[in-house]
Amino acid sequence: MHRVGLSLLAGVSLLAAGPALAQAPQVEKNVSMAMAIAIIQGALEQCTKDGYKVSVVIVDKGGNVAASIRGDGTGPHTMEFARLKAYTSRTRNQTSLQTMKLLEDPANAFIRQIPNVVGVGGGVPIRVGNEPIGGVGVSGAPAAKRTKSAPMQVSQRSPTR
Repeated sequence: MHRVGLSLLAGVSLLAAGPALAQAPQVEKNVSMAMAIAIIQGALEQCTKDGYKVSVVIVDKGGNVAASIRGDGTGPHTMEFARLKAYTSRTRNQTSLQTMKLLEDPANAFIRQIPNVVGVGGGVPIRVGNEPIGGVGVSGAPAAKRTKSAPMQVSQRSPTR
C-alpha cells in the first residue's frame, strides 16, 4: 500500500511539473553568417584601401569564432590577436580601445584577470540596438589607425542597426 501511495505521489508531481518543464525554447539574436561575411568584407576593403594587410575575426554572442580570415601578407600572430580583440569587445560590450583606457586606472586591474581580454585597439562590439550579439577584431593595422579604420566603419554599416 505504501508503494502505491508513493507511486501516486510521484505521478501527480510529474503532472504538476510538466507545464513548467515544457517552456518554449530560448530565442536569442546572434551573428548570422551573412552578417559576419559582410563585416569581414567591409573590414578588408577599408584596410586594403588604407594600405594595411590585416586579419579579421568575428565572434558570436557566446564569444565563439563565427568567421575569420587571414589577410594576404599578414603576420602569424594576427589571427589570434584579432580573435582576442573581438572577444574583448563582445564580453566587455565596448571597444577594445575603451578597455585599454580602463586598464590605465589601477582600480580596474581586476579586468586583466579575465581570460582572453586584451587592452589594445582594433575590436568593436556588434550590437542589435543596445544588445551585444558579437564582436569584430582586426589585427595588422598600426595602432593609430586601428579604431579609426575598419572596425568602426564596418560596425556602423553592418546590418545590426
